Amino acid sequence: MTEALKEAQKAYELDEVPVGCVVVSRNRIIARGHNLTERLLDVTAHAEMQAITAAANFLGSKFLEGCRVYITLEPCMMCAGALRWARPDAVVFGAADLKYGFDSTSEGRLHPKTQIQGGVLNDECGKLLSQFFKEKRQGSR
Repeated sequence: MTEALKEAQKAYELDEVPVGCVVVSRNRIIARGHNLTERLLDVTAHAEMQAITAAANFLGSKFLEGCRVYITLEPCMMCAGALRWARPDAVVFGAADLKYGFDSTSEGRLHPKTQIQGGVLNDECGKLLSQFFKEKRQGSR
């Protein structure tokens, strides 16, 4: 999750919503991503989407079997759908997203074999997001 936080920091520095994601296979990071929706003018350019695509290209497969995906924020419905189709072994996220998150307690959002764990480095992940939106509201960003 620490590496996903580094990706979130990159998004923060680009004035993007600071969400980061890494994909790990065999204890090695094979893909990284951070939000690029503003820079690319693309509402689908979420951190997870960037990392899923990079990991699939690395593996030469549309499936992320044998992989763990670490995300600093609970995935939205779009990203949860992509993760369902990608079939990673596990999705681990930091801060919960009570407004737009996929709701990890709901059955059927991810592939049935995908393990879900939330709250990892919750405070650190949440702090960066809170700081970003506070600065946006104050007009200092």
